[in-house]
Amino acid sequence: MKAITITQESEPIQLVDIDTPEVSGDECLVKLSASAFNRRDQWIREGMYPGIQFGTVLGSDGCGVVAEGPAAWKGKKVIINPNVDWGDNPEVQSAKYSVLGMPTNGTLAEYIKVPAHRLKEKPDHLSDEEAAALPLGGLTAFRATIKKGGAKTGKRVLVTGAGGGVSQFAISFALAAGAEVYVTSGSEKKIERVKEAGVIGGFNYRDEKWAKEAAALGGFDAVIDSAGGNQLNNYLRIIKPAGRIVMYGSTTGYPEKVDVFRLFWSQAQIMGSTMGSDEEFVEMLDWVNKYQIKPTVDKVYELHDYLAAFDRFKAPDSFGKIVVRFQTTYI
Repeated sequence: MKAITITQESEPIQLVDIDTPEVSGDECLVKLSASAFNRRDQWIREGMYPGIQFGTVLGSDGCGVVAEGPAAWKGKKVIINPNVDWGDNPEVQSAKYSVLGMPTNGTLAEYIKVPAHRLKEKPDHLSDEEAAALPLGGLTAFRATIKKGGAKTGKRVLVTGAGGGVSQFAISFALAAGAEVYVTSGSEKKIERVKEAGVIGGFNYRDEKWAKEAAALGGFDAVIDSAGGNQLNNYLRIIKPAGRIVMYGSTTGYPEKVDVFRLFWSQAQIMGSTMGSDEEFVEMLDWVNKYQIKPTVDKVYELHDYLAAFDRFKAPDSFGKIVVRFQTTYI
């Protein structure tokens, strides 16, 4: 079968032929119809991800049909929970925790072998490409926005970096919860686009006055952020007393300093979040089905265009998830 792996070649991402996995016991062989990319795949490509193991099949998100396995699953259209060994504590992942696609072989392949308990049936209202875009980003956003951010009716929520795959889910979940949603972005076009989905307004983070404008609204109950860096102090300026700043990433690095006075005086909470438990994965799917939430798919590529799909991460106009689909002629 064909698979996208990480190598030590000058272009680390390669489409190669490897053996189709063999399954036994409660394992299922899923014939993938579509897989989605995440920022971590690009970081692995750039050598910026810890514990890289060469030869690993990349990809954490996928949708497909169970080709082999227990009779209860065979022939079903499924998505895959990308968690590996979350552990028993719902508050935090175990020391053994990892995500499908590194070091365990992932979804950027024609077939994947996974235990049956990692599978959930594909939501009926989603296409294969949309369903493939759901698992990692959806779970990350659900935990950060609903479970930790407390988004609900009567709360004002700011989602940073509108246009990213996870932020798009965060917007969708916050809106479904009845929250008053605002965003930040470096693109006015992206701000206008999310306003069409129900977002009330947005702020261009390239404007030094954006935090002052945001604070004039009366503050935010929660900030859902993946950027980190020096924007943290702006979040402290706009957070309401006892509000929550939930950080699920740090794409701009470390802050040079933290306004500790604002932090303790506001009684604000700065909370870390990453992915989510298996129970939260089920909750997330319940929300997706109940509110008919659909992932925002930026672009769908054919398998042979995999490098163009990776390069799409660098495009300033990218908006939502990047997906690759598998044609039956490949298999």
